[in-house]
Amino acid sequence: MVAHCLQLLDEPFAREQYERMSGVHLLLVQNFGAQPGDLNPLGYKDGIDQPAIEGSGVEPLPGQGPQIKAGEFILGYPGEAGVPLPMPQPDALGRNGTYVGLRKYQSRVGAFNRFLQAHGSTHEERELLAAKLVGRWRSGAPLTLAPDKDNPALGADPQRNNNFDYANDSHGRQVPFGAHIRRMNPRDTKLTRLTDVNIHRLIRRGTTYGLPYDPNALSEADDEVPRGAIFLFMSAKAMATIEFLQQEWINDGDFIGAGNERDPIIGRQEEAATFTIPREPVRRRLHGIETFNVLKGGEYFFLPSLSALNWLGNLSG
Repeated sequence: MVAHCLQLLDEPFAREQYERMSGVHLLLVQNFGAQPGDLNPLGYKDGIDQPAIEGSGVEPLPGQGPQIKAGEFILGYPGEAGVPLPMPQPDALGRNGTYVGLRKYQSRVGAFNRFLQAHGSTHEERELLAAKLVGRWRSGAPLTLAPDKDNPALGADPQRNNNFDYANDSHGRQVPFGAHIRRMNPRDTKLTRLTDVNIHRLIRRGTTYGLPYDPNALSEADDEVPRGAIFLFMSAKAMATIEFLQQEWINDGDFIGAGNERDPIIGRQEEAATFTIPREPVRRRLHGIETFNVLKGGEYFFLPSLSALNWLGNLSG
C-alpha cells in the first residue's frame, strides 16, 4: 500500500521525515507562517470572530453571541437540533472526532490595489473602501464601532473588537450588506431567506504563505506572485457547512438583500461584477470588482480524537 501525503511543514524537515518512511510518496510541500503583525495577504488583521462553544470551559469573549451546542463541532454530542450528528462507526472511532475542511487561496494583491486606486483618490478614501469591503478596518476595528476613522487600539483589544451587532445599522450604511464579515456572520441582520446562523458557524484557523501584503503592488504580474492564505475549518458537518457558505453566502447575495453581488474578498467574481455601499442620499455602486482571492484547492478530512487514535493503535496489538 502506498500513501500519498500533502505536508504543511518546513520543507527540509518534511523531506527528511518522509525519506525515512517506506511506502509513502510525498506529493507537495507548502511552506507557511504568520506575517508581520499577523496580517493576511491583503493587509488585514484576521481570525477575530470565532464561535462560542457550550461546555468548552472557555469563557466567551464579548460579541461572540450565544454559546453553540458542542455537537455542531465535535461528534458524539447533541447539536443545535438536540441530537448528535452522524459519525463514523464504531463509537470508539467517531466519538470526540470532527471533520476538517482545507482551503488554499492565491491572493491577487495587484488586482486588489488597483481596485482601491480606481475608486479612491486619497489614501484615506482607499482605506475606508478597504474597510467597507470587509466590514473592518485593516487593524481589525469593526466599522460598527469606528465608522469614520480607524482605531488600532480597538482592533487590538479582544474584549472590544468583536463586541457589536447590526441593530443600529439596519440599512447597511456602516457595514454594507455585502461586506465580507456581515455575510460570513450576519449576527442579527434581518435575512431575506430565513436560516439559523448558529448551524452555519465554523471553527476557523488560518495562516499565510509567500510574501506579505505589498501596498505598492499594482501590476498584473503582482497577481501571480505566490502568496495567499491556507485555512482549516472544523465542524461536525464541515462539508455541508462549507458548501452552503460557498454557494449561498459567498457567491450569492439574495439571502442578505445584496442581489447578485458576491463576497468582495473571497467570492469568485464574474464580468461586470459590482459592490454596493449604501449611503445617504444615494447609494454608491462600484464597478469592476475582480476576484481578489483565487481558490487553488482544498479537501475534506476526518479528524479522529486522541482516544480514537489509541483505539486504532491497539487494533494491531
